[in-house]
Amino acid sequence: MSVFPFSIETRTRRTRFSAIIPPLIAVCTTIVASIIILTSLDVSPSRALYYLYIAPMATRFNFAEVILKMAPLLLIAQGLAIGFRARIWNIGAEGQLIMGAIGGSLLPIWFNDSGNILMLPAMVVVGAIFGMAWAAIAAVLRVRMNANEILVTLMLNSIALQVLYYLISGPLRDPFGFNFPQSALFPDVAMLPILLANTRANISIFFAVLVTLLAWFFMQRSFPGYRLQVGGSAPDAARYAGFGEKQAIWVSLLVGGTCAGIAGVFEVAGPLGQLQRVVTPGYGFAAIIVAFLGGLNALGILAAAFFMALIYVGGDIAQTSAKVPYSVNTILQGVLLVSYIASRVFSDYRVRLRKPAYNRQERV
Repeated sequence: MSVFPFSIETRTRRTRFSAIIPPLIAVCTTIVASIIILTSLDVSPSRALYYLYIAPMATRFNFAEVILKMAPLLLIAQGLAIGFRARIWNIGAEGQLIMGAIGGSLLPIWFNDSGNILMLPAMVVVGAIFGMAWAAIAAVLRVRMNANEILVTLMLNSIALQVLYYLISGPLRDPFGFNFPQSALFPDVAMLPILLANTRANISIFFAVLVTLLAWFFMQRSFPGYRLQVGGSAPDAARYAGFGEKQAIWVSLLVGGTCAGIAGVFEVAGPLGQLQRVVTPGYGFAAIIVAFLGGLNALGILAAAFFMALIYVGGDIAQTSAKVPYSVNTILQGVLLVSYIASRVFSDYRVRLRKPAYNRQERV
């Protein structure tokens, strides 16, 4: 007999709006939390709302920054969501992004040819291979040794970061960079074309949207995507039907690594223009939140990536305009994830109070 005065039961009936309610609750909770946090920092509620959610779309330059940050979040989240649907938990997108950035940077650093129009496509291919190879380490350890992919991919993040620090402080450091830990600037042929003039927004958003459409088709209209979903939701039934678990592990991790690696190339070939110590402000971890906030659905992730980019840009504006600490961004991301998980629990399960059971002898 349970010692708790309640029981938790799986909901058998769901409406068509059941999948939309948890993200909406999470977004509303995050907005309320942001007002409370900024108010405690002596920012009026109206100014808090303006800085975080209106100012990022108020000017052409700010909106371009939202697009710029939305692209890597969307790209990485789509790759991760495919694995998450198969219950393969890739937490190493941050490291895979770093390795992709390193791989893509090798070509413009070693072959500084300003006239080779194939430089940028080759960078994307090499970056994708580096990200895929980094994810393949976790796949091998999971398949061969049954190592937990959560722990392996998480630890590989730190290793990738140390590899980056070593390379830009030694072999890849700019010899004319006054000993700063960064590579030489990339030639124009290795840079992504600008989407909006006088802004930093580039065409990477188009590639991210294309990946979104491909991810939707793969998961919703293809048989391999169906096999991955069945393997995640009903592993026993998948094994009975002959769907291989090892294949799902390889596909999930390699797709996630490829998307993260390409996102890394877009960072160094876009706003950075070189390989630096800080390649990413945490896109690999934030993309995990984006994937779940979007309900692991390709189209839902598109909206979630926009909202997360809004938080990034709004936090930067609040930092410069009202001296708000940058850590507020991280706090709001945590609130977004926790509130989504909590609302998802109550959406998927029903809590029932138990009726007190009296012993007959006690009543006598």
